[in-house]
Amino acid sequence: MKSKRTINWWGPPRKISAQREERKVSWLELFYDLVYVIAVANACHHLAEHQNWEGFLDYVYMFAMIYWGWLNGSLYHDLHGTPGVRTSLMTLWQMVIVTGLVVTLNSSGEQLVYNATIAVMIMQLYITYLWWSVGIYDKVHRVLNRPYTWIYLISFATLFITLFTGEPYTRILFFISLLLNFLPPVATMMIRWKQSQEFSLSPSMTERMGLFTIIVFGEVILGVVNGVSHLQAINLSMWIPFSLSIAIVFALWWVFFGLISDRSCKKGMLFSFLTELTYIPTLMGLGMTAVAFDGLFGYFHHHDPDQTISFPAGFNAAISLFLTGIFIMLFFLEYPPRFKQLKSKIQLLVAVAASLLLTCILFLSHWSLVTLLTVDLLILLVLILSVALSTLFISNEDEEAGSHE
Repeated sequence: MKSKRTINWWGPPRKISAQREERKVSWLELFYDLVYVIAVANACHHLAEHQNWEGFLDYVYMFAMIYWGWLNGSLYHDLHGTPGVRTSLMTLWQMVIVTGLVVTLNSSGEQLVYNATIAVMIMQLYITYLWWSVGIYDKVHRVLNRPYTWIYLISFATLFITLFTGEPYTRILFFISLLLNFLPPVATMMIRWKQSQEFSLSPSMTERMGLFTIIVFGEVILGVVNGVSHLQAINLSMWIPFSLSIAIVFALWWVFFGLISDRSCKKGMLFSFLTELTYIPTLMGLGMTAVAFDGLFGYFHHHDPDQTISFPAGFNAAISLFLTGIFIMLFFLEYPPRFKQLKSKIQLLVAVAASLLLTCILFLSHWSLVTLLTVDLLILLVLILSVALSTLFISNEDEEAGSHE
């Protein structure tokens, strides 16, 4: 029989029934997120170098797969993490795998697809083991993790088949594998609907998702800096669009964290799953904004009338996708009862802002860089004014609720 000291030293996974109401995000989790800073940057860099339909599909797959890996590792730590050695080692192994995946994506030649596929398969197999191994220590969780184990193994088998196929079948199989990776929560809800209604994202996990969003915002800032830095001559007139660009990034940050930050999901696995899923197009749009910023300055500086409008149109489309994701996410989050009517108006404003940004694409061929950024900023300023007022209202509601308690 193992001694208590040995058990504490190794630190088996925390049981699903022993969840903590309040938990501080650990330094290990923050260190783990650093690897995904590099992974997200790599996905954005790939899109910047491949401005075509195939490059976009690769970006969608890479970003969704990176998010899937991060989400599974973060949820595991949130549900089952302990101060023991086992949790630290499990985190280390996933960091090594993700770093290896980034290395393979930076390789070139015919071996690129093969090496990247092997790396993705290793990550797939590791995350399968991550959830399966919890059942060894927690028999209650064994029933819940069976859909994860079997579906992830099928996804692994799908990836294995791609080693023996060519285009377009390889790309199709990759996306089938990606789709399978997001199905386990659906299977769990179908099998254990009653138990799934008791699950919801913890406050610490909500904070983690906000931190992942900050990672992507860092890429947007870097996109602005790179866009200006790539110009051969930086003169006084370029500081105006640079300042407008930073203001737009700040406006996007304000809209997201003013409406989404510190808001809990509605109770039940369904709302948690939908929230996690909506983060994909939302953050994907934010990453596309980073890529658009990177090329926007160069496009207008070396303007060619015969060139198609790629960066300006992509810039507005990316911000519109980001706002659309926020619009959808608002349906799944908890707000004070008196905020419901105001929230509907905020959602309408978000939808109008996203639509206006798309409409502006029709007129971009006649606009300068300063005009484009000014119009987009004005649209966002109207939105953040309403967000600021609503945030103040929510804060007052929360304070009143706290005083009554």
